Amino acid sequence: MRLNTAKKTAMVRPTRASRGALHKNQLQLYSLLAVPVLLVFIFCYLPMVGIIIAFKDYRYNSGIFGSKWCGLKNFEFFFQSDDFLKITWNTLYLNFLFIAFGIFFALVVAIMLYDVKKRAAVKTFQTVLITPYFLSWVVVSYMVYGFLSPQNGLLNSLLQSMGMETFDWYSKPDAWPTILVVLSIWKNVGMDSVLYYAALMSIDDSLFEAADLDGAGRFQKILHITIPSLVPIIIITAILKIGNIFRADFGLFYQITRDSGALYDVTDVIDTYIFRTMRTVGNMGMSTAVGFLQGVVGMVMVILTNKLSKHIDPDAGLF
Repeated sequence: MRLNTAKKTAMVRPTRASRGALHKNQLQLYSLLAVPVLLVFIFCYLPMVGIIIAFKDYRYNSGIFGSKWCGLKNFEFFFQSDDFLKITWNTLYLNFLFIAFGIFFALVVAIMLYDVKKRAAVKTFQTVLITPYFLSWVVVSYMVYGFLSPQNGLLNSLLQSMGMETFDWYSKPDAWPTILVVLSIWKNVGMDSVLYYAALMSIDDSLFEAADLDGAGRFQKILHITIPSLVPIIIITAILKIGNIFRADFGLFYQITRDSGALYDVTDVIDTYIFRTMRTVGNMGMSTAVGFLQGVVGMVMVILTNKLSKHIDPDAGLF
């Protein structure tokens, strides 16, 4: 018995040649990883040294390390601003709408694509839906202006042809939360749905076959099979999105609204406010302080959301 066991162990034990091939394969994989890791280090971690500007009275002629320390003075400017509560509320409120409606419509699109049986049709739909994601907000802003222009906009021309009242959309604040949410969904829903569609492809078909035998309808299968299967990936994407809830898509809020002062009450967010302040005051320390604050709040939100998700489902969560 011991002899047979020894023979089996010898047969299983890798030879020197096989170990060399294994290390060679791993080296190839690590070499593929080297470039992304280097780019992340250069563009994400190396610039973090500049965080100290948030605590300094930065002067261009003195440089980062030569400027004097000023403690929390740069943070005070933001918290004591008259617009602090307004821009913070706009940032959190609109980002919450983007996350909630974005996840919902991405799920709807993924489920609809999953029901399409022809692979060529699925690829066509995905290509059409993903294309807006690669358009710059500058390009999209001109497209939106073509629809909403007060003089020659397509929407006002349509309303006028129907004998209805036209509007100067760029001075009508109440309409812009809806407009921004619609544009955010239109631009991102295609890319977000790809992730959910990939998760749907991993669901065992036998579950749907068993549901058919039990007489379950389409809505019941979605409610009791599809959605529960997607819950882990929904939680992970929600955690990642909530991590950026204190940040705003600058292009969306600045380019689409054309920086209209009449819309500041509902569209002015932290990033656009800091940009305008930097343009007029030129305080690099204050801008860095707000960016640092956004990063800290994002980290705290990720940790809290992840912890809350584990209370709901111990197997859920990002870490």
